[in-house]
Amino acid sequence: MRMTSRLFAVSLTFATVLGTSAWAQQQPTARIRGTIEAVDGPTLSIKSREGTDMKVRMTDNVAVFGVARTALSEIKEGSYIGVTGMPEPDGTQKAVAVHIFPENQRGAAEGFRPWDARLNSTMTNATVAQTVKGTDGQNILVKYKDGEKKVVVPPDTPVVTFVAGDKSELKPGAKVIIFGATKKEDGTLEAARVNVGRDGITPPM
Repeated sequence: MRMTSRLFAVSLTFATVLGTSAWAQQQPTARIRGTIEAVDGPTLSIKSREGTDMKVRMTDNVAVFGVARTALSEIKEGSYIGVTGMPEPDGTQKAVAVHIFPENQRGAAEGFRPWDARLNSTMTNATVAQTVKGTDGQNILVKYKDGEKKVVVPPDTPVVTFVAGDKSELKPGAKVIIFGATKKEDGTLEAARVNVGRDGITPPM
């Protein structure tokens, strides 16, 4: 009887740990695009692109990345990129923005998914397998673990890259995008990474 009680207690503890772990993994997240209006210690007051006033608390070890302009020519075979695109009737993606990941972020959020940059937009994070100049821009074939996409990048497409940033860049007027702000139990938002536009640009992804 004592052994049964002990086994039950161990099982209950294990289930509690698993449940806590599962809850932690499933905490909802929010994607935030907007302009910093004020900074109060670790808290950013942000006016979202929809006009909503939001407060986001940065974690103690927050990572800040600058979003800097770069050239279309920097997209090379082997580059790991993110393509914000619009689906074309022939199945290709027409890029509306491209961001180039630094090598240490290769594989980040790999795959193809719906996106919220604009209505019906998509996001493809993948490796460039081929790039060829075409009549409408650069024709790029990207491959990810579950498939591939053909992408047309028009000449006027904004191309950016992530560069190491600093908290000093997080100041009123700066344009930011936070890919995954965590919604805490008390309803507050917390961010472990903030991406901020360099030289006044708005992160286009």
